[in-house]
Amino acid sequence: MNDSITDSVDIVVVGAGVTGLYAVHRLRGLGYRVRGFERGEDVGGVWYWNRYPGARCDVESVDYSYSFDEGLQQEWDWSEKYATQPEIMRYLRHVADRFDLRRHYTFGTSVTSAELDEERLRWTVRTDGGEVVSARFCVYAVGCLSSTHVPDIPGASEFGGATYHTGAWPHEGVDFTGLRVGVIGTGSSGIQTIPLIAEQAARLTVFQRSANYSIPAGNAPLDEETRARQKAGYAERRRLSRLSGGGSPHVGHASRTFEVSEEERRAAYEERWELGGVLYSKTFPDQLTDRAANDAARAFWEAKVRALVDDPDAADLLVPTDHPIGTKRIVTDSHYYETFNRDDVRLVSLRGNAIERIDDGGVLLADGTRVELDAIVFATGFDAMTGAIDRIDVRGRGGRRLKDVWGEGPRTYLGLGTDGFPNLFNLTGPGSPSVMANVVLCAEQHGDWLAACLRHLDESGYRGIEASAEAVEGWVAECRERAAATLFPAADSWYLGANIPGKPRVFMPFIGGFGVYGEIIADVAESGYKGFDLLSR
Repeated sequence: MNDSITDSVDIVVVGAGVTGLYAVHRLRGLGYRVRGFERGEDVGGVWYWNRYPGARCDVESVDYSYSFDEGLQQEWDWSEKYATQPEIMRYLRHVADRFDLRRHYTFGTSVTSAELDEERLRWTVRTDGGEVVSARFCVYAVGCLSSTHVPDIPGASEFGGATYHTGAWPHEGVDFTGLRVGVIGTGSSGIQTIPLIAEQAARLTVFQRSANYSIPAGNAPLDEETRARQKAGYAERRRLSRLSGGGSPHVGHASRTFEVSEEERRAAYEERWELGGVLYSKTFPDQLTDRAANDAARAFWEAKVRALVDDPDAADLLVPTDHPIGTKRIVTDSHYYETFNRDDVRLVSLRGNAIERIDDGGVLLADGTRVELDAIVFATGFDAMTGAIDRIDVRGRGGRRLKDVWGEGPRTYLGLGTDGFPNLFNLTGPGSPSVMANVVLCAEQHGDWLAACLRHLDESGYRGIEASAEAVEGWVAECRERAAATLFPAADSWYLGANIPGKPRVFMPFIGGFGVYGEIIADVAESGYKGFDLLSR
């Protein structure tokens, strides 16, 4: 095996998105020799691939930014309340250039395998470019939403028109002018892109399997006065964010839903509606644990949405009936519901009339209806949380494959380590807040913890660290129990892998909140890394 090694480093980092970039910056700063690999041709991660029209972050731009460098915070000017994909890419490129991170990366290269040498306690990492790199530590920052999923629809390969996936959008863009377009899927990417495609297409047909809750972004340009105020208040904004459940500074109502008057309750909902986006699900502290409280929030939302849609029959289809509000991530949209008031937009519910097949000219529905199309957009999401790491053949002690160990659902301790895979870390993935929180602060939280951990190993003379089987079992149980105490399992969401046929139904993120999780991992570190076995030289 050693004869084929082309490079030897301290740490391999896989991924150049928000998390990977910070990991490289932080670990390089400790003096480690770091090699990064990224399958895209540039930095950006999920934002490199998701270039579909309307792609926009659902965390306010001022919060969806790194906090580790005050100069960076003060010099960067966001143009809008919710940044678009092009602006986020400009920001991440700026970060990569400002901190000279690109020189550590090999772009356009996928890691295909990582195999543990148990005797030497080093990982042999292979890429599709032919490199074989030996590393003491492997750090995966591959993202939770980076492995695209296309449903297995009969005849899809026979379609004579153009097909696209929102998660792998052409970099040169797509012109739908004058075309008959079908969009399959009404999750986040579908809801964001449908209004813009409708502005171009001669006719748009939206194929909806299940309706989702969405709230207008209330997006607006940021003027100089607003930016100056935000920058001056960054210290407090970050402090509140780190204490919060989701990594943003907004604090929900202190009282439970029915402890306040109806007037006060409606005022609270209205405030969150105006704020826009995902934070509506946290208006009251019991909203995601008590069904009656959730129903009250849902009723307010439904009245708002029905007022936006002219056709009551279309509104009936657009209002979800199969899951509590907030148990799938609430989408942040711009004029989504109003789009269905257009004469050239048609909504097809696949619940009662499934797609039978796709042929050369379009989509054939179960009732015999044929929808003629020139282009199809698959807004069908991702093999979330585990899909990206599953693509890599990771083999630990005894040659065990990580994919097999996670066969019944991801098994981690703190979301960071797995027994049998020493010196391997998976950042901002399953078992951590990840998709339930602001991923930029999650990246810093994990990157800082990892840096302190590796420094402790070296200063104490250890050559490695490995989660114990007992700790993994306990953390899996804790994540499961925390989720079961909420309404989240009532939804067939990608949080549970429900969008992927055959995938185990396991609630994958840690649901206890960003701040609580931070306290837990800090306590683990301060205790001398309880739950981990520290491996002597």
